[in-house]
Amino acid sequence: MDAFTPTTIAALVIAASFAAGLNVYATLLTLGLLARAHWVELPAGLDMLTHWWVIGVSGFMFAVEFVADKIPAFDMVWNAVHTFVRIPIAALLAYHASAQLSPEMQILAAVAGAGIALVAHGSKTAVRAAVTPSPEPVSNIVLSTGEDFMAVGVTWLATKHPLLAAGIACGFLLLAVILVHWLAKFIRKMWNKPRPANA
Repeated sequence: MDAFTPTTIAALVIAASFAAGLNVYATLLTLGLLARAHWVELPAGLDMLTHWWVIGVSGFMFAVEFVADKIPAFDMVWNAVHTFVRIPIAALLAYHASAQLSPEMQILAAVAGAGIALVAHGSKTAVRAAVTPSPEPVSNIVLSTGEDFMAVGVTWLATKHPLLAAGIACGFLLLAVILVHWLAKFIRKMWNKPRPANA
């Protein structure tokens, strides 16, 4: 990205916040490595992501999450704890990415980033809650691996084609809201299903 306009910054915020809601460590690591290698240019406010200690910590935590997020039941604990990690970091990313805008726009970007990450994280957690009771671990592994690839892919795309990445993120966010709504209705229907009386 050669120039950062309010539109491209907004697109980057949307895409990166969505990715952070899925896997914040993969998002930070991807942004840091791409910028460190000079393959992409990031907004000046995100320069701290190129520091080796940030890349190192992000890489280590990504490796931990790669394993932890694929263990049935434990993944629910992991995701619950990361409600307090993914959303605040997405807000900080959005705030610093919009550093060249007005303070009011920075605050708006931070709120939007937190909201987008919350929807992505919440839908991920809801889908995982529906899948975790399954006795086989394959579904958990496939879902988690897909989320990892999506986080990295959307983050990379955001640095090259931010508008396209933002469009993809918005599409997945809409799908996530519909899916969570459907899951809630299904669970409510199953919960209210009349139980046969004992003979």
